[in-house]
Amino acid sequence: MCSSDLGSGSTVFTIVGPKILAKATDKLSEGIMAKVTNTGGIDFDYIGMICLILVGFYLVSALFSFIQGFVTSSISQKVAYDLRSSLSKKMSRMPLSYFDRHSSGDTLSRVTNDIDTIAQSLNQSLSQVITSSVTVVGIFIMMLTISVKMTLIAVLVLPLSMLLIMFVMKHSQKYFSRQQKSLGDVNGHIEEMYSAHIIVKAFNGEKQSMQTFETYNKDLYQSAWKSQFLSGLMMPLTQFIGNLGYVGVCILGGYLAMRQEIALGDIQSFITYTRNFTQPINQISQSMNTLQSTAAAAERVFEFLDQPEQLPDSTAPVSNQETIGQVSFENVVFGYEPDKTIIHNFSMYVKPGQTVAIVGPTGAGKTTIVKLLMRFYELNSGAIYIDGVNIKDMKRSDLRSKVGMVLQDAWLFEGTIMENLRFGKQSATYQQVIEACKLAHVDHFIHTLDHGYQTMLGNDTSNISQGQKQLLTIARAFLADPSILILDEATSSVDTRTEILIQKGMDELMKGRTSFVIAHRLSTIRDADLILVMKDGDIFEQGRHEELLAKKGFYADLYNSQFDKMQTA
Repeated sequence: MCSSDLGSGSTVFTIVGPKILAKATDKLSEGIMAKVTNTGGIDFDYIGMICLILVGFYLVSALFSFIQGFVTSSISQKVAYDLRSSLSKKMSRMPLSYFDRHSSGDTLSRVTNDIDTIAQSLNQSLSQVITSSVTVVGIFIMMLTISVKMTLIAVLVLPLSMLLIMFVMKHSQKYFSRQQKSLGDVNGHIEEMYSAHIIVKAFNGEKQSMQTFETYNKDLYQSAWKSQFLSGLMMPLTQFIGNLGYVGVCILGGYLAMRQEIALGDIQSFITYTRNFTQPINQISQSMNTLQSTAAAAERVFEFLDQPEQLPDSTAPVSNQETIGQVSFENVVFGYEPDKTIIHNFSMYVKPGQTVAIVGPTGAGKTTIVKLLMRFYELNSGAIYIDGVNIKDMKRSDLRSKVGMVLQDAWLFEGTIMENLRFGKQSATYQQVIEACKLAHVDHFIHTLDHGYQTMLGNDTSNISQGQKQLLTIARAFLADPSILILDEATSSVDTRTEILIQKGMDELMKGRTSFVIAHRLSTIRDADLILVMKDGDIFEQGRHEELLAKKGFYADLYNSQFDKMQTA
């Protein structure tokens, strides 16, 4: 009929239910005794009222459960939303040096796996912890109203339970932290191997890749099972200790009943309270493995949020103005690591509209120079000026809006060709896009596709060739129409015929614009206004093509070695 089992999952009923049922039990026992002695009968009206009260508590409990589910779900998802937003904004403020030192897979794992762990844990465990805590406090108060002596016996086991939980948590938390880190390593390795699966297969690297994966996977397995095993010990331990308290309460209750210091219904309700008192503690201990995973995940998320950010823009930035393209480097010193300087006291003055070619062997610092101009990295010392204004006194967004870059590694995102081309200039008209594509000699290729400019590129852009991707990035730079151009091996992925066509378009585009051209094919920069020959982070030679050849120095050796190779081929 009316059983405490019906309300075992309800906090409201768990707290007040046993007390109400005790009254019903006492009333029922009194009625039975009166019936036996022919002095009265069972008061079914009173018992029926008790049942109606219990039904009311069930309805209230269902309402509270609905509200609790709505609130906890909203809170957990709002926390996840805010964390993702914070990480996204943080990434835009992070220096590139951080991403040089950390794998992209590990960073992605923080944004996806770690935040998902936090959200799921909050959704599943937060309500459980709150409900259990409220239940413990409520039951404790109700137990005191029945018997102080029996309450003291019931709560004597709490300190021992807390000590055991703290002991297990102390030893298991390090494995949870290691588990989240190992998960990031696994994700990082998988992401890198997937993005480079063609290279892995081409060089028969599957075995080495699998060995590395097995190492990461084994670390994840070891840390995961240890953390789960240790945290799983908490519930049986707390149950065992709780049962000791339960036995003590039963013995003391029987003794007090014999002395008629407590009613039968109170003993029944107190025993129920004792069970319900240890149950929330067991539930909290059972949730500890999830909460510890959450703590480890949150530690990784906040570790990322606490990383040093790039230097903020000037508080009084120079207002955006028309750029004429005069660029100067003054005593620039830079190293990716503090103790490893790769650019030594670099100085250069570029007049507006000049085309400057930067050449030299691999590792000479050619690409580093243009990265410093874009303020992707901060200088160790020295200064860079555009039109007489120190780039540190400009907003990064203003600085980069003046410069167009075409890198050796062509980057396109999942979307239509039109969306990719407009990436650098969202306000560009359809006709402007067409003109830019004609200059880059890519318009004809686009029209050969089934959907033309609305053709969708895959997430890895595998449906077009590397050379075609390069052409699209060049067209994107044309469309942006910047004052300063940076071309870092811009034609390295196209064939010789296409390179000649692109070179004509770039020559047209570079007219009246300051341009920095980094090239290994020295035949493509013979018409540059100034050629800087770099070696070991310094300007080794400079001048026009004919002047440098006449010197018969380092540049002449580089040029002639390429020419000899072409002749041999």
